[in-house]
Amino acid sequence: MGDTINIGTSGTQCISAYRAKPKGTPKGGIVVVQEIFGVNPHIRSVVDGYAEAGYTAIAPAVFDHLETGVELGYDQAGMQKGIALIGELGFDRALEDVASAAEAIKGAGRIGVVGFCWGGSVAYLAAIKLGLPAVSYYGGRNTQLTGYQAKAPLMFHYGLKDAHISAADREQVRAANPGAEFHVYDADHGFNCDARGSYDAAAAGLARERTLAFFARHLAA
Repeated sequence: MGDTINIGTSGTQCISAYRAKPKGTPKGGIVVVQEIFGVNPHIRSVVDGYAEAGYTAIAPAVFDHLETGVELGYDQAGMQKGIALIGELGFDRALEDVASAAEAIKGAGRIGVVGFCWGGSVAYLAAIKLGLPAVSYYGGRNTQLTGYQAKAPLMFHYGLKDAHISAADREQVRAANPGAEFHVYDADHGFNCDARGSYDAAAAGLARERTLAFFARHLAA
């Protein structure tokens, strides 16, 4: 459904991005920020899903700064490599790529951001530093950002059974963002990803409904 394009960065390097467009006039644009596993088939399916819902969507391949074509599996080897890559990449370059991706689809209208796992924290940061409405799915590093004030609306999705994110972590984020929409599901980390053993169809479906309603409210012309 989508295609791969190149987008500029703050440096001289271009990176790739997977983009999908809706039929008809877009309702807005959505930047999709990957997990630690790259712009893999799951992330491309997420982009396609937002296009089917009426948005121009794009997922920047942030790992292109380090290695092109990174698509990791949801196994121990994939996790170890992904953790190493995000450790080397850092937040700043990823956020710059979100800004570049948003610029690439600005013709779609107002832009929002959605991210998953590590990308969920990048999405949160986009609301803080870029002023873009953002939805954060189980962002494992969200607690690192609670000292900053968001400049745009936020929605958070968490799994109650997530061993990576404690109840205290969730409450820290909730307390720092009293105006945000906050949802906790009887599900595990990565519940939105149908390529993972922790996939929970009911939680994923409800979170998607809420996310689409969020974007309908905040990206409407």
